[in-house]
Amino acid sequence: MEKSKEKKKVLHLVESFASGVFYFLVDLVNKTDEEYEITIAYGIRKETIEDFKKYFSDKVKFIPIQNFNRSVNPKKDFKAMCEVKKIVKQVKPDIVHMHSSKAGAIGRLAISAKNRKLIYNPHGFSFLKKDDSHLKRFCYKLIEKMLTFRKCTIVGCSKGEYEEAKKLTKNSICINNGVNISKLEEETSQLRQKQVDFQNLKICTVGRIAYQKNPELFNEIAKQFLNINFTWIGDGELREKLTSTNITITGWKERKEVLQILNENDIFILTSLWEGLPISLLEAMYMKKLCIVSNCIGNRDVIINGENGFIFEENQIQDMIKSIDENKYHQMSSKAYQDIIKEFNVDNMTKKYKEIYGG
Repeated sequence: MEKSKEKKKVLHLVESFASGVFYFLVDLVNKTDEEYEITIAYGIRKETIEDFKKYFSDKVKFIPIQNFNRSVNPKKDFKAMCEVKKIVKQVKPDIVHMHSSKAGAIGRLAISAKNRKLIYNPHGFSFLKKDDSHLKRFCYKLIEKMLTFRKCTIVGCSKGEYEEAKKLTKNSICINNGVNISKLEEETSQLRQKQVDFQNLKICTVGRIAYQKNPELFNEIAKQFLNINFTWIGDGELREKLTSTNITITGWKERKEVLQILNENDIFILTSLWEGLPISLLEAMYMKKLCIVSNCIGNRDVIINGENGFIFEENQIQDMIKSIDENKYHQMSSKAYQDIIKEFNVDNMTKKYKEIYGG
């Protein structure tokens, strides 16, 4: 009798275990857990879902990293490196897949590429963050460049992120983020598609109320349309910036509630200053919401202005919203839905990750 082939071990190293990165991992891990033995070494953030394990397959193992934190802290970062070294020694992974800039930096410093593959997803390079000084961003870019000494494949989750990765190293590829179509079908099957009342539009966004998502601009847009209800699905440290009387802040919600609230709205807006490739945008496109997004990496890699949504500059959004009629709405939202089905889906995404993982 032929001996069964031993599964390769994949260690996912993730500091940003929340929001879009969390749901990206849920889909990727649950689509690869049959072929690979998977461990997730993670840091906890305020936004991390309390009972996060229920989102993953029972086959997945979890190891907390106590000293993972978002900001630069030499003492904690050194301790996190020591924890990572210990975990690698314990798990003996064939593939280490790192998620976010902090995990990418600590992972590449702590882990040897000898006898294993190193893969790094920035999910939005830290040197693109506009809330940091030019000096700090230069330092982040310099660190990313220096860390290319380690043999590691950088995966851009959008065309724009891939273009930035190529400037750092030739060892870069592009794998677009995707959403799990079959899961979304199941999750939204009980939701009746909302009939759009063009005289009473409802507008929403999803995410952390933080500088990256530009809540000040969201607030300014809401002030221009006081007759329209705006909803921010999420919470965050800059919630006090959302002062317009027509804005509702839901706080953090379970996924089922997020989809319900999204379904009750007509237009999805992203005012982001930078992105990787936002899962929330892909889900809104799948749910046939007309999407209006800022002109940044990630957003413009999915939305083609005037075809499957709108890309706006700050002085254009008022005219865009006023120009929406029934024909334009349904034409663009249907095109957006088709783009998700054809390209930005988890089956395409996981197939490409499996190719770089190997059998």
